[in-house]
Amino acid sequence: MILEEIEKLKKEIWESFEKIESLSQLEKFRIKYLGKKGEITSYLKLLKDFPLEEKKRLGKELNELKSQLEKKLKSKEREILFKEEDKDLGLDLTLPGRFPSVGTLHPISQIIDELCEIFSRLGFEVVTGPEIETEYYNFTALNIPDWHPARDMQATFYLKNGALLRTHTSPMQIRAMLERTPPLRIVAPGKVYRCDADVRHSPMFHQIEGLMVDEDVSFTDLKGILTYFAKEIFGEKTKVRFRPSYFPFTEPSVEMDIECVICHGKGCRVCGEAGWVEILGAGMVHPEVFKAVNYDTNIWQGFAFGLGIERIAMIRYGVEDIRMFFENHLMFLQSFK
Repeated sequence: MILEEIEKLKKEIWESFEKIESLSQLEKFRIKYLGKKGEITSYLKLLKDFPLEEKKRLGKELNELKSQLEKKLKSKEREILFKEEDKDLGLDLTLPGRFPSVGTLHPISQIIDELCEIFSRLGFEVVTGPEIETEYYNFTALNIPDWHPARDMQATFYLKNGALLRTHTSPMQIRAMLERTPPLRIVAPGKVYRCDADVRHSPMFHQIEGLMVDEDVSFTDLKGILTYFAKEIFGEKTKVRFRPSYFPFTEPSVEMDIECVICHGKGCRVCGEAGWVEILGAGMVHPEVFKAVNYDTNIWQGFAFGLGIERIAMIRYGVEDIRMFFENHLMFLQSFK
């Protein structure tokens, strides 16, 4: 008798289940058949008065029905959620999910990391130092005389206590040589500050300084390392050239150019129709600089170089206005992911 009632209940359940079209109907169905006073629960309670064997058989059948129904209800709920629009919340639940936007390193940080990795392969150690400097480290020890225009208030940010915001990363040459004994190879990336602002210049920008000191360092080593760097950052086919120049802390001094990556030497607006773009200054360390750090110039020779990170990034990515790197426009920054 009870077996017939259970079969009748099954038929009723599955017929009612097929008619469910909303979450409210689903909840009423669940309470009617699976709630604490639901029909399946009531039948399970009746089994306590049945013989053991029959109780096991009927109990197993009712529990299987209950388990199967619970799974079907979960599936039905998902189906309704994806078909219906919740009008109270104004949400279309059929829309795909929204994923959080994944950030990335700033393009300047990417270039710094890439440059440090290139020079690290050549045995250079990455070091950092203070952005607030004294005149001794920023100028005097680097053989920059008192009358040099770089020391003017119009060119350098001075602080009330007599210190200044470093105008280049070259003070790290002095700091490294005073703290260490040669041989040494370092690169020092970081922020620098100058009183200058236009599409090509920013009051704050980034440089990376390089220094190598050993017993047998020549200008040939300098050219070889910088040529390797240029080909790694701009491509194997990059052409380079070195032009005589002047820096107080190196002698001889050179400017290094690369063939314009836009016009490939033909001449364009980016390179000023010259076909070449200047990317860094370099030279052999001046004897006066070695004297300031008590290095014996009869034993030690070295070279130094410095380059602007933004300049490398502008050439690499074809950016014509340096201010774009600091204005934080998401469309611009997302293009470097």
